[in-house]
Amino acid sequence: MAQLPNIPSPCVGICRLDGPSNECTGCLRTIAEIREWGGATNERRFEILQVLKQRRIAAGRVSDSDLRPRRRRQNRPVSG
Repeated sequence: MAQLPNIPSPCVGICRLDGPSNECTGCLRTIAEIREWGGATNERRFEILQVLKQRRIAAGRVSDSDLRPRRRRQNRPVSG
């Protein structure tokens, strides 16, 4: 995988765990994902974000960016 930029926490400041699902009601991470985040590599953080995207879609909490296909960067030679 290409080098990823530093990925910030998906925390939205609404930090409450839902009993039945054991997921945060704000960001939808599980307690295990929340604990793991601080020491996770950017690659692992990206994986967690992909899981969160699927949870948001399943919960009907989607944004326009969740529904758009992900654009890939193209490495173009620099002219000069």
